[in-house]
Amino acid sequence: MTVKDSRTADELLDAVGPAFGKLRRTALLEVENPISAKDLSRTLVLNLIREHNREPGSEVTVGRVAELLGTDPSVASRMVSDIIKAGYLVRAASQLDGRRTVLELSPQGEELMTRFRKHQRDAFDYITADWSDSDRLDFARLMLQYVDSLDALKTRGLAKDA
Repeated sequence: MTVKDSRTADELLDAVGPAFGKLRRTALLEVENPISAKDLSRTLVLNLIREHNREPGSEVTVGRVAELLGTDPSVASRMVSDIIKAGYLVRAASQLDGRRTVLELSPQGEELMTRFRKHQRDAFDYITADWSDSDRLDFARLMLQYVDSLDALKTRGLAKDA
């Protein structure tokens, strides 16, 4: 269902930032197989580790988690320790430098991320149930384009530690 928004261009663009803030909170929406608030915060770290471990020659350490989150190493260390205790992460010896310890998702961590991805899709389907297929796909394409542009900031040199 396409509805013409009566806000001005500036009003729409000013509303984008607050809208992004609401997106994370709506992830707890009651859909099938909801994710607990604690596991929801854990998925942020798990997703970063999973994404960066897929890059060739990349290994994620606690220090790298701190960099990716833009947080103090002690905060990242506590987060990682909590996730390890929950059984979602394991420490492993680096294949590049045996003196380093790297982080990898455990089978339980992979299962949580699979469940989280399903939860995200179910929430999207529920939230956009009254949208046209065209609007849903347009939004999905634009959201992915936005994320790709965010990633491109690293190579354009416009974002520090994007």
